[in-house]
Amino acid sequence: MADLVGPRLYSCCNCRNHVSLHDDIISKAFQGRHGRAFLFSHAMNVVVGTKEDRHLLTGLHTVADIHCGDCREVLGWKYERAYEASQKYKEGKFIFEKSKIVKEDW
Repeated sequence: MADLVGPRLYSCCNCRNHVSLHDDIISKAFQGRHGRAFLFSHAMNVVVGTKEDRHLLTGLHTVADIHCGDCREVLGWKYERAYEASQKYKEGKFIFEKSKIVKEDW
């Protein structure tokens, strides 16, 4: 009998709360505050913080930190607004720092 395989999940590195699905990765070629980061189309079980303007590598953006919904660890940020036309595709998307998430059971 074949093993049933569920969706591949990423979890908070601190408490193992499920925060994203592997299938929602848009790009693995992003830079976070602490190294490599992934751009996701969706997130779950996170709390979105206060919006603020930040000068990032690709210009000025309005972002909000995202925290684990259980332990409140800062996992990355959500792009709320991009000021440059070439960066608009990021709006509404989520950055998870690679060092802040772990693969869950895969």
